[in-house]
Parts: sequence; C-alpha cells; structure tokens
Amino acid sequence: MILDRILKKKINNPLMPDLAKIEKITQETDTIKTFRLKFLNNKSFTFTPGQFIQLSVFGIGEAPISICSSAFNNEFFEITVRNVGSVTNALFRLNEGDLVGVRGPYGNGYPMNEFKYKNIVLVAGGVGLPPLKSIIEYVINSRNDFESLTLFYGAKNPLDIVYKNEFERWDKEKLLQLLITVDKPTPEWKGNVGVVTNLLNKIKMSKENTVAVICGPPIMMKFVIEKLKKLGFKDEQIYMSMERMMQCGTGQCGHCNIGKKYVCKDGPIFRYDELKELTEKSW
Repeated sequence: MILDRILKKKINNPLMPDLAKIEKITQETDTIKTFRLKFLNNKSFTFTPGQFIQLSVFGIGEAPISICSSAFNNEFFEITVRNVGSVTNALFRLNEGDLVGVRGPYGNGYPMNEFKYKNIVLVAGGVGLPPLKSIIEYVINSRNDFESLTLFYGAKNPLDIVYKNEFERWDKEKLLQLLITVDKPTPEWKGNVGVVTNLLNKIKMSKENTVAVICGPPIMMKFVIEKLKKLGFKDEQIYMSMERMMQCGTGQCGHCNIGKKYVCKDGPIFRYDELKELTEKSW
C-alpha cells in the first residue's frame, strides 16, 4: 500500500522520494554505520562523487547524506552515517530489509574530468572521509587516468576510524598512498599521532599538477587550507565539501544559502577561490 501511494503522488511531485531497501548494514564505529541501499523499482541510479541524497525515515523526517560508494556500481549505493539527530537515530533503529525514502542525487560533485592525469591529495577528518570515499573508488576504477592518489586521514582515536575493512584493500593499490593519524592513541596504536595537518609535510609530488580535496570539521578545513597554501598550493587547486542543512535539495527553500550560493545546488563541492568571494565566511 505504501508503495502505491508514493508512486501515485510522485507523478505530480518530483520531490516525493523513491522507496529503497536496506540491503546491508555495517557497523563502522560505536556511532557510525554504513548502509547499502537498493531501489525497489529498479531505478537506474547514477551520480558523481561528491553528490548527496535526501534520505527519509518515514514518520520521522529527512536528512541530506553524502553517497560514499563507487559511481561505477549501478546495482546499489551506500551511505555512511553518524548518529547525531532524530533522523539518523531513527535510521540506526532500522534493520536489513527495512524501507527508506530516497531523493536525488543532488548537487554538484567533484570535477573528476578536470582531475584526470593529475595527482589528487585527499585530506579528511573524522566522518569527513565518507564523502571522499567515492573519489577513492572512482580513481581505483580508472587508475590509468590519474597520476597518484594520497589520503591523509585524521581521527580522534583508533576506535573512531571508519572503513577499517577497506584499508587493506586500498593499501594494495600501487596508485594509492594512505597516511592515518589519531589525536589520542590507544596503547595498541603504532601509527602517527597528532592532527592531520602534521602529515601534510609528507606531500612529495609536484604542486603544479596536483589538486587537494578537503572534507571534515570547519576548524580542521581552516588549518588545512593554511597549511596547503604554505606548501605552495593555489586557491584554485583546493576543493572543499561544505555542510549545510539542505532541506529541499533544489535551491528553493534557501536554508543552505551562503552569500549568493546555495550549497545544495551550487555545491556541496566548491573550489576555495569561489568560497573566498562569498559574503559569509565559509567556516
């Protein structure tokens, strides 16, 4: 019955969600899960790394969530979610086989065609890694189109690191270099300790043929940009993923407005030189 009602309403309302089934749930940390979703109507779902969906938990509400899976997989898609509000809390109570609503994809993603034949530096903090995971998967699937890929990832402690099961697979890729650090190590931790900006001195490739992509807490992005500029990166070589409460996804409601831009429609991916021109500070 719910499927029939949604399909009938969707004919006249493009903002009505499609039904998707939760096929798999992976517990990443105590507060973060990855959900694998598949549309019930076999809808063809294509997206660009960096785009997001509006996810509905029926009876509770809707929230914008970045897509973290490979853009080359049309069978399903994945989102990684931290339990921080009413919608995500309700989502965490669902089980495999339950239904959710999905609108999208929305927004402008990363210009992967412009990134071709360049070195890509990814800098992620905490749950800022999921939006960048789709770039990693994209480059792995098109490894001959890119020079190199380096991931600098910082977490509060080893227990907060997401995608632990993916690191072993990624580490086998000759194209990809992984550097991980934590603020507060456990006795078992043998890796880097400190903020993620401390790792950026290990950037060895030519800056002229490199782009940097940042996603994480606003204060982290602020200091990462300062560090990148000291290392010789130009504003137009730096890309950022902005977070705003994007309610409609189409630029109609205005909740995600920054100056003359709408994050849902003009972003959420912005080049740093574009953000500098906005009337509101970008963090």
